[in-house]
Amino acid sequence: MRPLHASPSASRVRFAPSPTGSLHVGGARTALYNLLFARHTGGTFILRVEDTDVERSREELSEQILSAMEWLGLDYDEGPYYQSQRTELYRAAADRLITEGKAYRSFEPPGERTDTRAPAATSRWKRAPDAPPQASATSSG
Repeated sequence: MRPLHASPSASRVRFAPSPTGSLHVGGARTALYNLLFARHTGGTFILRVEDTDVERSREELSEQILSAMEWLGLDYDEGPYYQSQRTELYRAAADRLITEGKAYRSFEPPGERTDTRAPAATSRWKRAPDAPPQASATSSG
């Protein structure tokens, strides 16, 4: 239950287990920390089940995670939200970002994509976060 003193700017934290295995102690600890933070700040603790790995996710593991959380007293305020059931929400948000010019579609097949970030990620020299972008060797301008 959300505390009565929650403000509109109160924190919203989530725990997002994947039903590809049982809830383990590290996951339970993360859920506990998020729950305690939400309670301390008058915020909301959200449970979001990351069930998009269709090959490995199993319904009985989702049920086990929910049961373990209940047994541990990790009561969430919202959810559980299952990612696999929210695809249309994400598609609409992506379409809105594209329409607003804040994102773009990639049409290259995955095997043909060139990752221009890989050399920079392995470079010993990093660009300062506030430095202007540099023209790449493959750019035409």
